[in-house]
Amino acid sequence: MAGGGGHEGSTTYRGYAIHRPKRWHVLTGKGLCAIMWFWVLYRAKQDGPVVLGWRHPWEGHEDHSHGHDHGHEASH
Repeated sequence: MAGGGGHEGSTTYRGYAIHRPKRWHVLTGKGLCAIMWFWVLYRAKQDGPVVLGWRHPWEGHEDHSHGHDHGHEASH
C-alpha cells in the first residue's frame, strides 16, 4: 500500500503508523484519570443537591457564625 515497511510496536491504519504508548504515558494517563474522577465524585457529593435543585446554596450555613453576633440578637 502507501507506506514503507512495518514499524515495531505500532499499527498501520490507512497509511498512518500509530505507535504504542510508552509505559509511563499509560500510567500517567490512568493516574490523571483517577484524580479527575475522584474530584468529580467529590464535587458531586458536595454540590449535587444544589445542582439538582434539591437544596438552595445558602441553606445549611447557619452554624458558621462561631458566636460573633449573639449580642446583637438579644438587643432586638
